Amino acid sequence: MKNKVLIVVDMQKDFIDGALGSERAVSIVKNVEEKIKTYHDGGNTVIFTRDTHGENYVETQEGRNLPVYHCIKGTSGWEISSKLNTIDAVIIDKPTFGSVELMKYLSDFYPEREFELVGLCTDICVISNAIMLKAFLPEAKVSVDAACCAGVTLDSHKNALEAMKMCQIYIINDQEEVK
Repeated sequence: MKNKVLIVVDMQKDFIDGALGSERAVSIVKNVEEKIKTYHDGGNTVIFTRDTHGENYVETQEGRNLPVYHCIKGTSGWEISSKLNTIDAVIIDKPTFGSVELMKYLSDFYPEREFELVGLCTDICVISNAIMLKAFLPEAKVSVDAACCAGVTLDSHKNALEAMKMCQIYIINDQEEVK
């Protein structure tokens, strides 16, 4: 499995059991924990993204559309779940759904690798970063583990998985691997 990079998207307290948390998000933590262990045990790279906002969040476009303070830098809700092993992992803070900084980092250091995304929320940040990754590295194999993701709703989770399939992103643990 070497040459694979795991991207753990926004597995932060506010998205798991905090301000925007849900039972679905709580239910995937163990799966994500096991996935990270598998990557570490295989000598592969693990990268985390961390949704990061300032105190002026509600003054931003996102904040005007979702006026719920969350992932404010330095708060407990901003922290990655303590159940997940971040040792030796790169953590990239991102101010919005998709991360240009992450794409530049991957393009510079891992241009010919396989990438797998897991995390929260399937229908917002996971899909945004997966599609950006296909745009930045069109020849890379990109996959998403459905069992390690949760959406805002179950329907929006499923819709995001279907949209990613149409963009040639492989979905695993969704009955079977499909393209």
